[in-house]
Amino acid sequence: MNLEPSRQTKKTKARAPVSSPAKAAAPPTTPRTRQPVSPCEDLHVLIAKRAYELYSERGYRHGNALDDWLDAEREILSQIPPV
Repeated sequence: MNLEPSRQTKKTKARAPVSSPAKAAAPPTTPRTRQPVSPCEDLHVLIAKRAYELYSERGYRHGNALDDWLDAEREILSQIPPV
């Protein structure tokens, strides 16, 4: 049994440096905000924020994450008018 490490190594070609285009040629970028994919995603974000608020109101004590989520979900969904 041969326990010596393999001496074969992969040879790679040296890469030529890539020059970046001038910054003046680049179009100006405008900051974009991430849009929700669906109304459900937006609802999820609202519930998550409210659940975190409930967590902070309890003094950041662990152990009630599910209760915070369910309470937040109940509050947020009750604010939506019926269709």
